[in-house]
Amino acid sequence: MSPRTERRVLRLGLEDQRATPVLAVPVEVPPGAAGIEVRLVHDRDAATIDLGLEGPDGWRGWSGGARDRFAVGADAATPGDMPGPLEPGTWQVQLGLYRLPLRPLEVTLEITLPPRLEIPPDPLAPVAPQRRRASARQLPAPKGLTWFAGDFHAHSTHSDGELSLDQLAALAASAGLDVLAVTEHNTVSHHPHLAAVGARHDITLLPGQEITTARGHANAFGDLPAIDFRRDPAHWRDEVAAGGGFLSLDHPLAEHTAWQHTLDPLPPALELWHVTWFLDRTATGPWALLARWATDPVLLGGSENHHDRHGYVPGTPTTWVAAAECTPAALLEAASAGRTAITTLPTPDAPALVRCEDELVAVGAEGTVLRDMDGRARVLRSARTVIPATGRGPYRLESPAGELLAISP
Repeated sequence: MSPRTERRVLRLGLEDQRATPVLAVPVEVPPGAAGIEVRLVHDRDAATIDLGLEGPDGWRGWSGGARDRFAVGADAATPGDMPGPLEPGTWQVQLGLYRLPLRPLEVTLEITLPPRLEIPPDPLAPVAPQRRRASARQLPAPKGLTWFAGDFHAHSTHSDGELSLDQLAALAASAGLDVLAVTEHNTVSHHPHLAAVGARHDITLLPGQEITTARGHANAFGDLPAIDFRRDPAHWRDEVAAGGGFLSLDHPLAEHTAWQHTLDPLPPALELWHVTWFLDRTATGPWALLARWATDPVLLGGSENHHDRHGYVPGTPTTWVAAAECTPAALLEAASAGRTAITTLPTPDAPALVRCEDELVAVGAEGTVLRDMDGRARVLRSARTVIPATGRGPYRLESPAGELLAISP
C-alpha cells in the first residue's frame, strides 16, 4: 500500500486555548493499517503546541513540544510513542495548546498512512570501565539496609531530553549513581526498555512519568500505565496509589511550572530540592512548602537532566534511598516509606545527613551547621556526629554562609 497523506488545516488562537488546553483531532484508521505518521506544521516562534496520540484502546504516546512529527507502527515507534498493532477505528491526534497568540495562526496536520518516516534505533553509549559507586561510601544505615545514591528526575529522547535512554544511563552511571528514575512527560514508552538499558550500564533505572500540565507537574513513580494528565490531579493521586506507585509534586515553586492546581490532600512526596534551587542554595522558599502537608512528605531531589550541556550531571542533587537491595521494587518501596536523604552530589566528600533509627548521623560535616524546622541550630565540630532526632524535621546541614548541603527527614 502506497503512503497517502491527508492534510488538516486549523486556525488556533488564545480563545481556543481557553476553551480546551488539549484539542483532539479525529483520524480514521482503516483495518490492516501498518502504521501512522503525524506531522505538525506551524510557526514555532509564535506558538508552542504539544503533540500526542490516542487510539481506540488507549494512550499511545506524547512528544510534547520536543518534535514536530512521529510515527507509530506495529513493531517500532518514535521515542515517546508505544509500538503495537493499530486497531481500526477513530484515533485522535492530541494537540496540547500550551502557548498560542491572541490572533489565530494557521496550524497544519499531515497524517500519513502507512508512515514514510523511518525510525532509527536509539543511539548507544560506550559502557564505561568499572567505577566506584556512590553506595560504596557506606553511609550509616539501619540494619539490613544500604544507602543507594540516585536522581529522581531525568528525561531522554522519549520526551524532551536530547540523550537516548542508553546515553542517559551511561551519563548517570559515570557520575557514580546507583539508581536513576526516568520520568518522561505524559508517556511510559520508555518503561519496557529500562531493565535492559540499566543492565548494560550497571545502573538501576526506575520507571516514572512526569504528569505535565500548564498548571503544574507531578512525577508518578512505579511501573504504571500512562496517567491521564487531562483529568483532575485528584485522579492522578488516586490512580497512582491504586497501581502501587507514589506521586510527587515537581519543582512546585519553579518560575514557569509552579504548582497551581488545587489538590487536597496533597500527594505523599515532594521534590523539595530541585536543581533550580540547587543553583541558589541559600533559597528559603522550599521550606515554606512543608507547612502545606498534613503529614510529613517523602523528600526527593532531582536534577531534571535533559542533556550533557547543562553543566551539571545527574545526581545534582543526589537522593539517597535506604533499601534492602538495589532493585526497582526495593528502592520504590523504601522511597515511598520515606527512607530518603538528599546531598549536593554523589561524591564521597559531599557532606551527608542520614537517619539511622532514632538518630541523625552527619558524615563529612565538620564545620557545618545543623538546623531543624523550629530554627534551632548546632555547629558540628567533627567529621562524624551522631545526634538524637528530637527536634522537628526535616533537618538540614548548611555551610557557615547558609548554603544548603544536605537534608534528612
